[in-house]
Amino acid sequence: MKDIPSAAPSTDNFDVLPLVDIDQFNTKVIGAYNDGLDDDLEADLDTARSIIPAGTGVYRDFSYIAPEIPFYDPSMCVGCMECVIECPDTAILGKVVEKDTLEQELSSISDPIEKATFESRFAETQKYTSIYEKKGEEGGLFGIFIDPTKCKGCAECVEACGDHQALSMIPKTETSLGQFRRTWDFYNQLPASPKRFINERLLTDMMLEPDSLLYVGGAGSCMGCGEATALRMMVAATGFAHGAENMGMIASTGCNTVYTSTYPYNPYVIPWANSLFENGPTFAMGVRSRWDQMGWGDKKLWVVGGDGAMLDIGFQALSRMMMSGQHIKVLVLDTQVYSNTGGQASTASFMAQRADMADFGKELKGKREGRKELAQICVMHPNVYVAQTTCAHFNHFYRAVMEANEFPGPAVIIAYSTCQPEHGVADNMAMHQAKLAVESRAFPLLIHDPRKGNTIKERLDLKGNPSVTDDWYTIRKTGETINFINFARSEGRFSKHFDKEGNPSPELLASQQERLDNWHMLQELAGIENSEKAKSEEPAKAKSAEPKTNGEKPKRRFKKPQE
Repeated sequence: MKDIPSAAPSTDNFDVLPLVDIDQFNTKVIGAYNDGLDDDLEADLDTARSIIPAGTGVYRDFSYIAPEIPFYDPSMCVGCMECVIECPDTAILGKVVEKDTLEQELSSISDPIEKATFESRFAETQKYTSIYEKKGEEGGLFGIFIDPTKCKGCAECVEACGDHQALSMIPKTETSLGQFRRTWDFYNQLPASPKRFINERLLTDMMLEPDSLLYVGGAGSCMGCGEATALRMMVAATGFAHGAENMGMIASTGCNTVYTSTYPYNPYVIPWANSLFENGPTFAMGVRSRWDQMGWGDKKLWVVGGDGAMLDIGFQALSRMMMSGQHIKVLVLDTQVYSNTGGQASTASFMAQRADMADFGKELKGKREGRKELAQICVMHPNVYVAQTTCAHFNHFYRAVMEANEFPGPAVIIAYSTCQPEHGVADNMAMHQAKLAVESRAFPLLIHDPRKGNTIKERLDLKGNPSVTDDWYTIRKTGETINFINFARSEGRFSKHFDKEGNPSPELLASQQERLDNWHMLQELAGIENSEKAKSEEPAKAKSAEPKTNGEKPKRRFKKPQE
């Protein structure tokens, strides 16, 4: 280790010094880390102040990590953008280009093979081509591009693409990586997608807008991380509507802060500060107060934290913030476990879930307690916007973020976040498991907007949940009923609750009943009549409507006619 300089820089001119010399940082610090020479770096003022410039994650190269990379087939693409939305690493992006513009850019390329390769990355789609041509306008060409330095090979994009089959995983080779890099450079050389192709009513289109790309990747999150996708989507929606210069973030210590601030790589291009595990919301109260003093009332301030930061040790800070009435927004990354510290159970964990501190053995069969429902608790705080959502339900998620930003007061969004290692699922399953969590009543969607009325029934919206009047969701095509046991069967954290024949344990059945009870509570609060309950009450209502005779013949209610 190098010696610390004997004379520290003077603090007399701090007010005139730039916060950080970005060019020097990128050259000296990032360069050293990328070349494996970071041990030779001397201590400096930037590290002493824990400062990392914005967007340095863009210089991080993950191309060595995975053996496979997504391959894009333009002929199968419909331009839905779901692959772009669900990628946790900003490794796959889309672009619309006008035909004349593409021809002009291609004309500067002398290599005919390279030229043909770049041109083949674009295709006509109904969404961006034929719909515009039918209106008498020039259509655009749409393409998907993969950044090999950011892709970790999780294949979440392939899962999101689904039946379109426009994406598939192929082995990496030195030749293919070189082609991916050149194609990515060509993507960056092209101008931004023309704004006329970005339909603000189609929230999926916002990722075409450069102002939405405020999370540049380079974070050290696990492959397919559900948390990272939620962070990307939140900052994208806020940036799209309000601009990068009008938002900031406070992040409570946890998984999200570790992978987004692993020195010297920062994936955010917005102001970001890390707080203690337990006091992110109260730290934000101080920032919000100062911003308001400075006349920055329109700037959006978000607080991010996980289970412990918002449901456990930091819950009182969150409650205090909600009671303050301040214009602060909260994103809870709900992994139902302490992901960062080794997978300990939290109050957000499901009953019977196996985790550290709630293991499975002869006496203890996973977590004994029920799950703390933070959404319902937040609803009981006055004048707080509350949403429970998932990235898989992207329109619901985006709507929640947009409405939270516009709400004149505190707002809390609880996002289901798949944690692959702790949930025991594959790297490409974040979107799939989030959908299943909703379908099985493990994690119901909801939005509570105080502006909708004076009663909880008026304010609470359960739209987005399948079969909203029923106990469980039944797939019409197959007749299969999806319940909590189906969800548990798909995840390793519940695996020990199934015997050799696949039968669930009593503890898991009790957990399923607890989930159903929670669903019934939400139905009741939203004023939705449960169809199963209504059916069971029909015979009782019919019986109560019959005249009571105590076994005697009913008396006549009319006089016998006189002869």
